[in-house]
Amino acid sequence: MAVSSEQIKDLRERTGAGMMDCKKALEEKGGDIEKAVTYLREKGLAKAAKRAGRETGEGKVIAYVHGTGKTGVLVELNCETDFVANNEAFEALGKEIALQITAMSPLYVSEESIPKSEIENEMSVQKALLEKEGKKADQIEKILPGKMKKYYEDICLIHQKSIRDNSKTINDLLQEAIAKFGENITVGRFSRFQVGGN
Repeated sequence: MAVSSEQIKDLRERTGAGMMDCKKALEEKGGDIEKAVTYLREKGLAKAAKRAGRETGEGKVIAYVHGTGKTGVLVELNCETDFVANNEAFEALGKEIALQITAMSPLYVSEESIPKSEIENEMSVQKALLEKEGKKADQIEKILPGKMKKYYEDICLIHQKSIRDNSKTINDLLQEAIAKFGENITVGRFSRFQVGGN
């Protein structure tokens, strides 16, 4: 079946997928836009992991100010192309992440952005607490990774559970967006401001 450029354009606008991917999806699904959307989403989930290392040189800085006007967030959400950066769903994702930052006050994007000295300090504190509980060295080695995982979940944005759907982490939301748009999407950085805060 021949696929029109209008169909490809429509599918591309709805999914953010590449032109050739849209054409192939429409051809595979006999020109049915809804089936093509589903096809691209399913295909995208499998490709999301492959896209993780790709450079994200485009994106947007998204601002959110809480209703009281006393707390606000700026978040840099990165992607690969301006086409995705200008998509409403991309901006909605950025606002969702900004809302998360407003509510949960993470300190870092991920554990990779935590200073090494801070991680070492936290490990020392956790070891000391476990020793104080009477745990032996071999027990501490088994327990410590779980304690550090919890620490990362508390202070790292991508490991936090979404405030809207606690069955998903922020990283899960990013992976879904990668699958939807067919591009790598990352949180570059963020700043949280609060009146009277430091």
